[in-house]
Amino acid sequence: MTGLLITLGKILAVFTVTMLTVAYLTLLERKVCAYIQLRKGPNRVGPWGLFQPIADGLKFVFKEDFVPAGANRALHAVAPVLAMAPALTTCAVIPFGSTLPMFGGEVNMIIADLSIGVLFVFAIGSLSVYGLITGGWASNNKYALFGALRAGAQMISYEITLGLAIIPIIMATGSLRLSDIVAYQGAHPWFMIVQPLGFLLFVVASFAETNRLPFDIPEAEPELVAGYHTEYSSMKFAGFYMGEYAAMITAAALIVTLFCGGYHLPWLENLNFFKEHATLLGLLHIGTFLAKMGICLFGFIWVRWSLPRFRYDQLMKLGWKVLLPLGLINILIYGLFTLKDSI
Repeated sequence: MTGLLITLGKILAVFTVTMLTVAYLTLLERKVCAYIQLRKGPNRVGPWGLFQPIADGLKFVFKEDFVPAGANRALHAVAPVLAMAPALTTCAVIPFGSTLPMFGGEVNMIIADLSIGVLFVFAIGSLSVYGLITGGWASNNKYALFGALRAGAQMISYEITLGLAIIPIIMATGSLRLSDIVAYQGAHPWFMIVQPLGFLLFVVASFAETNRLPFDIPEAEPELVAGYHTEYSSMKFAGFYMGEYAAMITAAALIVTLFCGGYHLPWLENLNFFKEHATLLGLLHIGTFLAKMGICLFGFIWVRWSLPRFRYDQLMKLGWKVLLPLGLINILIYGLFTLKDSI
């Protein structure tokens, strides 16, 4: 019974932190965008505009929920849920800390430590595109359908690179368990140092998988109005909006976990002070993980407001003719080095 309550508590904590981060990530994006463009950004609702996400949420609640004529009402309603749920579900296997002394024992800071964690992330994460395709088709709008088809093509093109980028990590650790990958980096150099090309490929493919600039072809306002969510309003539009930012959070968490040492902070966590205080060490690990995630999320936002959007043909060419061959070459080179060391 205690184990069930602990698991439910971790689920509630992760869900709450994720949704709060989604809310205030929208404010951070508007602030960073404003400063890049020499503006101030939201600064009227509350001190420094801190209540702006609350005001935006209330606005969505009271907006009219419009469904176009000829739309499939059932699929039109369920599509935002399909887009948001996978991003939240994948957080279950990501270790956001080591352990914390609780209830007379050590509580692992991960909801479900699956032995196939990497496969789980890819299997569940790839389902989010079905929400975009469903929403685009159910809207009975040609622009929405074009955006949905682009989303499907983009997902297929870049998810292959995403998988190829982490194969050397699996080869090095011999495990698909994310906690094992983090533990390996605690005793060895981080994979972003050992595998710089794999790190770069994973980051670029993550931008494409989350439909962020310069890969936001499925939305592409100058061409498709708003792409797959052209015919959405009220909380249904907010569902797609929150799904995008939840996917950003998941992508940042995976980058930190797979390439940036996870919750490990070299040298500082090895001090005798932290070794003697297990609670403080556990809190340090959680804070380290969140800080690394924050840096990654800032990078997502910075890139969006710094680079122009790719043309569709450029996006496809980059995925199939550049990133895919580089991913295969990276695996070949790492395999040859591993074979050389084992002989």
